[in-house]
Amino acid sequence: MATRLTQEEENYVRMSLLLTGISPRATRALFDQEFAPSCLNATITKEYNKLRDLQKKRVINQSQWNLLFPRRPDVPDSKTFDVTLMITLLRNLTNLSSPCGGYDQLPSDNETSPTSDLARIKYYRNIMAHLDEGKIDNSTFNTTFTTAWDIITNAIGRLGGQTMKDECYNLKVKILDQTNQEIMMDIKRSKDEMSELKKSVKSLNNSMKSLKRTKKAMKVEVKRLKTSNEDMTVEVKRLKKANTDTVPWNIRAQIKEILEEWKDNEKMYSRCVPEVDKASLKFKWERSSIFIRVGCT
Repeated sequence: MATRLTQEEENYVRMSLLLTGISPRATRALFDQEFAPSCLNATITKEYNKLRDLQKKRVINQSQWNLLFPRRPDVPDSKTFDVTLMITLLRNLTNLSSPCGGYDQLPSDNETSPTSDLARIKYYRNIMAHLDEGKIDNSTFNTTFTTAWDIITNAIGRLGGQTMKDECYNLKVKILDQTNQEIMMDIKRSKDEMSELKKSVKSLNNSMKSLKRTKKAMKVEVKRLKTSNEDMTVEVKRLKKANTDTVPWNIRAQIKEILEEWKDNEKMYSRCVPEVDKASLKFKWERSSIFIRVGCT
C-alpha cells in the first residue's frame, strides 16, 4: 500500500521537479540566444584557451569538458549541457552584466535582468543539492515554500517565456504522476547512492593520504640504503685492496712501526757504536730479511 507523503516531502518532490526539469530549459533558452546552436561548435573552438584556463582552475570539470569537446564526428550540443555549465559559459564568454551581488547570492526583488534570474536558479539549486533529507519546510529557504516557488517561477518565466511559467504553476498543484511510495523510494535510493559515493570518495582520499605517507617513508628508507651502500662500497674497496696485498694490513702496520723503531735505533747507534759493531748490526738485520742502510751522521 502506498504511503502518503507529508507536506514537507511533497514540497521536496515538487521543488526537485521544478529545478531539475523546468529551470534547465529556461536557462537553455537564454543560452541559445547568446550562443546560436548552429555556431556553438565554432564559438567553443575559438574560446579553447579561455575554457582550458577554467578547467585548470576547476571551474569546469572533466565531464563538462567532454561535453564541450566530444569525440569526432560529434559536436557540442546545448541540450546536453547542465545548468551549471551553461551559467559558467554565459558568465565567462559573453558580455552580459553580472548581478549586483554576483552569481553566488540571491538577488534583490528589484533586479530582473537575465543574469539575476540565473543567479536565483543557481541559488536554490545549491540549497537543494545540500539537503540531507528529502524534505522542505518553511525554514529551508529562509522563507516560506510558496515564496521561494514564486521567486523561481518568475525567474523561469522571464527567461523561458509564459509557457514555461504556466508549467511551473501547474506543477505546484497537480497530482504527482508516481505513487507516493515510488517517489520516496526514488528519493531514498538517490540519497543512498550519494551517501555511498561520499564514502567512496572519503575512502579514496584516505588511501591517497596513506600512499603519500608510505611514499615519504620509502624516500627516507631509500636515502638510508643509499648511504649504507656507499659505506659498503668503501669497505669493499678496502677489503679488495687488502686481499691483493701479500702482507695483511694489520701485520704491515706492525712492520711499519718496527721499521720506524729500527730507524731511530740506527741513528742512535750511528752516533755511539764503533764501525765493527755497525757492520755486525747490519749483518743481523740482513739475516732478518730487512735491510737498513747504515751510514754515519
